[in-house]
Amino acid sequence: MTTRDHLLQLHDDQVRGTIADRLPKTWTPFWDGPVLRITAPFRGFTFARDLDGLSVEELDAVIGRVRAHFAERGQAVEWKTYGHDRADLTERLRLAGFAPEPEETVVVGLASDLTVAAEAPDGVTIRPTAERADLARIAAMETEVWGVDFSWLADDLADRIETAPDNIVVLVAEAEGQVVSAAWLVVIPGTDFGALWGGSTLARWRRRGIYRALVAQRARIAVDRGLKYLMVDASADSCPVLRRLGMHEVSTTTPWMWTPAA
Repeated sequence: MTTRDHLLQLHDDQVRGTIADRLPKTWTPFWDGPVLRITAPFRGFTFARDLDGLSVEELDAVIGRVRAHFAERGQAVEWKTYGHDRADLTERLRLAGFAPEPEETVVVGLASDLTVAAEAPDGVTIRPTAERADLARIAAMETEVWGVDFSWLADDLADRIETAPDNIVVLVAEAEGQVVSAAWLVVIPGTDFGALWGGSTLARWRRRGIYRALVAQRARIAVDRGLKYLMVDASADSCPVLRRLGMHEVSTTTPWMWTPAA
């Protein structure tokens, strides 16, 4: 069954509903009512479901506690919102000083439909890795792609691999002796889902099928591991590709960021 409503319900139950159970060992979760606050080494994260039972005053108060916690730590915090969340959540975040980052589209599809998306183009090799040197090269590639410091990513991936090595597969795409793209499959244990993360590619290597090849290879790994569904928080660039491959839009998601004063 692949109707939008069914896939969205599966996503909310199995992906959003299991976040606290699958964190890297250096991340610390704390529940404040229906709000999950996560303290991580490089910045904080906040997730929430079922906020309809809170009054506006209660919602403002919990937002304030999130902000105060990370202000004390001198860290930025991301509150991950969804298009089907409580209608006034984003306005309350805005009034509390949070600012939106670009909206992404949540897409879900059958892993078995994605296994033949593409093969690696000539001159490009794709291989799995858990080597720290490769993770540093991936972080450097991400920094070049996005123009911001992604050096923290090497530590984050290493942390995930050390915490649960069976639940993450990092793929690196190389050509001409350099990392040109990378992506990883994150298995969501105890569910039918895997998440496709990463997928950034150096500018001059885009539009050659590398992204699709990374999707296909991760889908094959997912199927081998018995996973039925794959999901992506897709950017505006990758969403049309994933839709053409047979994935379904189920919602949107927007990170709202708060950063303490310098």
